[in-house]
Amino acid sequence: MDTQRLFLFLIFSFSLVMVWDGWQRFQHPQAVLDTVENKTKQAAPVGTVNNGAAAITAQAAVATGKLIKIKTDLLDVSINTVGGDIEHLAFLQHPEATDKNLPFVLFAKGQGTHNYLAQTGLLGGDLPTHNSVFTAEKDNYTLQDNAESVAVLLTAITPSGITVSKTLTFHKASYLIDVAYQIDNHSAAPVTTSAYFQLLRDGEEPAGGTKFVPTYTGSAVYTDKEKLIKADFSSIEKGKTDFVKEANNGWIGVLQHYFVAAWLPKDQVNREYFTRKLDNGLYATGTVLAMPTVAPNTTSSLGITLYVGPAQSSLDTIAPGLGLSVDYGWLTIVAKPMFWMMTWLNGLVHNWGVAIILLTVLIKLLFFPLSAASYRSMAKMRVVAPKLEKIKLQYSDDREKLNRAMMDLYKTEKINPLGGCLPVLIQIPVFIALYWSILESVEMRYAPFFGWITDLSVADPYYILPIIMGASMILQSKLNPVPPDPMQAKLMQIMPVIFSVVFFFFPAGLVLYSVVNNVLSIAQQWYITKKLENDSGAVKA
Repeated sequence: MDTQRLFLFLIFSFSLVMVWDGWQRFQHPQAVLDTVENKTKQAAPVGTVNNGAAAITAQAAVATGKLIKIKTDLLDVSINTVGGDIEHLAFLQHPEATDKNLPFVLFAKGQGTHNYLAQTGLLGGDLPTHNSVFTAEKDNYTLQDNAESVAVLLTAITPSGITVSKTLTFHKASYLIDVAYQIDNHSAAPVTTSAYFQLLRDGEEPAGGTKFVPTYTGSAVYTDKEKLIKADFSSIEKGKTDFVKEANNGWIGVLQHYFVAAWLPKDQVNREYFTRKLDNGLYATGTVLAMPTVAPNTTSSLGITLYVGPAQSSLDTIAPGLGLSVDYGWLTIVAKPMFWMMTWLNGLVHNWGVAIILLTVLIKLLFFPLSAASYRSMAKMRVVAPKLEKIKLQYSDDREKLNRAMMDLYKTEKINPLGGCLPVLIQIPVFIALYWSILESVEMRYAPFFGWITDLSVADPYYILPIIMGASMILQSKLNPVPPDPMQAKLMQIMPVIFSVVFFFFPAGLVLYSVVNNVLSIAQQWYITKKLENDSGAVKA
């Protein structure tokens, strides 16, 4: 039994090391915006996608524009007439992490050290970039109740007589933004160009997070060939990214806790994907699309879709692989079904906390036979504990005879001292999978349970659940035999305290699962232990 306890401790310690390692890997230095990225005005025309992104470099912006306000049922957006950049975007249905009375702001420019915006432009000649000044029809747009969409039209005319229109279309009950360029070539020469679409973001972690609960913040590229490939900001800065640079499918974007922004080019359209670290402390993530040559006195257009919204597994219906923006980690195959079941249960009870409790009961029933085997092994060890103590006293000076006598006792009593390890080991991935499904699911954000638990996605503000969990661990340890080794016995005594402190920083939803699981385990273990002790007493009688 002492070996089993040590083994369990090592398993949980390894899990905590994984959490710590994840936090270390995704921390990034603070970035401050000094300038904005600009395309070189002398860049040569680009006729193909290949190397198009290389024409985008960093220079200071040459103009300031005015902000155009757009409001839909889901979004509050500001677009600058310089370049048509989306410089502000807030989610009206999702509150801020630190103040639930304010909408969550994803895109922002110049708000302290946080900078995150969407930029687009055309490459080649005097075509407008994200630093060119556009004119707008009006300053404010509102999606009316009886309308399905609202479009913002921006127009720029080049010195050579080319009219470029940039249209951003917002849709009702949608986080999709259609961005389209139209070129009316009134010049005497054909126009050959490519359009770039990029997200600029600093390297900071989202506000409201905790260093003890790691989440990913960085770029991501999805293609049919390599599926989802992450490119964190540290790798971008070191030039060590490894993803498909040219394809005719997929998407590219930036992931952060709960939310994703991604450019979604049309399928079967050639595109170049790029990431780079800029001199001004920002990281660029984007794609370049080639535009058909526009002959004199003709018109051509090119469009793309930008998704800016909550990360959800259902996003695969919008674009293949976009649902992977919900990062369940290496146990996705386990976490997704668990979250699906939890969602279904929430649909019945309309309370995510109750859904977690019901899911815990179902998981406990699923593993009931394995848990029973583990607890029977523990109970048998508890029954023979007095005999083990006598053997220990008898052979205290001869470790070889001690071990041989203990093995003989195990054989006589038909006990496997490691019999409880495998059942517990199998359940560890379930715990980790549930950890990620609760941590990464935006549905848990501000999801109340009852009383003081008003947000299952963050730590218990009064640490009541972690303390209850620690108390349940102490109670459960009383049902187990005391390890013969004094050091291990002392370790088992302090483990409840250690885990209570660690769980102070875990989401309340996960601690709730642990508390319920411990209570059910105590009930099951108490029943099995008492039954075996009574049976043993009856045999002796």
